[in-house]
Amino acid sequence: MLGFFNRLLAHDDAGKLLLRITIGGLMLFHGMSKLLTGASGVKAMLAAYGLPEFIAYGTILGEVVAPILIILGILTRPSALLVAFTMVVAWLMVGLDKTFVLEKTGAWAIESIVYFFVGSIALALMGAGRFSIIKKPNWR
Repeated sequence: MLGFFNRLLAHDDAGKLLLRITIGGLMLFHGMSKLLTGASGVKAMLAAYGLPEFIAYGTILGEVVAPILIILGILTRPSALLVAFTMVVAWLMVGLDKTFVLEKTGAWAIESIVYFFVGSIALALMGAGRFSIIKKPNWR
């Protein structure tokens, strides 16, 4: 019986697609928010740390371009690493002081940053799988 369930659910490429849609799709919401409202909030945070404001446009790469590529299965590994790097920057800018904090509901205050980071690292390690709009494996 266990063997039957293992064979029934043995679809690694479908699992990779599901993870790509989840990580890319949810991160894209963050990016779309910045596209629609502007990057002024990110610019202000960067300025507060004494960093140049133009770096804020890197969030567009990490929260819009990379997630779209991840969803489509194009350059998945480098795109996933870019999202992971974006999460490290997000943690350093807005989550560092919340690293050991629990929310009122018991959730870890930086759990969404950690989810995106770990999911992106998993994608970088696994790649896109065969469900990609690109047929050349090197470009997945």
